[in-house]
Amino acid sequence: MPIAELVKSADFKSEKHVPVIECPNGLNKGEYSLIEVSVGKEIPHPNTTEHYIGWISLYFKPASGKPVYNLGRAEFLAHGESTEGANKGPAYTNPVACFKVKLEESGTLVAVSYCNIHGLWESQVDVNF
Repeated sequence: MPIAELVKSADFKSEKHVPVIECPNGLNKGEYSLIEVSVGKEIPHPNTTEHYIGWISLYFKPASGKPVYNLGRAEFLAHGESTEGANKGPAYTNPVACFKVKLEESGTLVAVSYCNIHGLWESQVDVNF
């Protein structure tokens, strides 16, 4: 089964698992820009021992047809686990990642997130210079 059949997508305003790609200061060709990717922007995603976002990856597909580039990955490893029981731990992580990247051509940013219960989710944003 191709991985594309395993990845889901939807509108982030109605689905809490979809990664949201934001470029707060915009993107300029040849300049480093901050790209933020989060899960649960409109509808918060649970962050519990039982149900959590494990990671977010960001990719870039150049318009020229070159291969996809993996720009980075953030893992979220604290979800309230403790020897005292589930959700009694002292540390939690929130699924938000920042990537500082420089793009030299137009293309598409693709974010993929992983929920331990609901699997893989993706979204994309076109970048045009």
